[in-house]
Amino acid sequence: MKAAEDLPRQDSIFSAEDGHLLVSSAREAITNFLVSRQIIVPKCLLSDSRFENKLGCFVTLRLNDEEKSLRGCIGFPEPVYKLSKALTEAAIGSATQDPRFRPVSIEEMKSLLVEVSVLTIPTLILVKSSRDLPSQIKLGKDGLIMRWSFGAGLLLPQVATEQMWDAEEFLVNLSMKAGAPPDQWLVPGTQVLKFQAQIFGEDEPSGKVRIIQ
Repeated sequence: MKAAEDLPRQDSIFSAEDGHLLVSSAREAITNFLVSRQIIVPKCLLSDSRFENKLGCFVTLRLNDEEKSLRGCIGFPEPVYKLSKALTEAAIGSATQDPRFRPVSIEEMKSLLVEVSVLTIPTLILVKSSRDLPSQIKLGKDGLIMRWSFGAGLLLPQVATEQMWDAEEFLVNLSMKAGAPPDQWLVPGTQVLKFQAQIFGEDEPSGKVRIIQ
């Protein structure tokens, strides 16, 4: 696997206008499932060739409160599915499969905020010493994945900013997200990968969509 610095930069493929399409499609997929219990890919995704590309994707649901509290988040870190499929299934999963929360009801969905993150391909961070990892992380720009002997964990780029973590705190919390001890990121053999994301979210439920980053 190539190191992150050896790979070409991936240009953004979605505009601010596209953000509305991504977010409204996620909301439509959730609503359709809550009504019919069927996984239906929104037609607008099927008519756009960009959604034929395989890309990682996460859908996040938030309460419309002052803290924008988390209500659900599910996705695919690796580009294993066409974006049309990944977005649809991540959206439904965020509403019904996040083990941290009870499933969302159709009525509650009307009051939630929808956020979509489209990911670049994760790349392994290569360092001489694990203690050099914090210096390779751009807070607010990089999301992280950790792989160790007994599992893996992922934190999206916006999490570090929301929690006001420094790079070391980001790695500590990543370790715990992976079900590992807080210092697992320092253990030889542990892999830490980073990725970037285009993130779009609603200002209010079913309202205007803005670029978060």
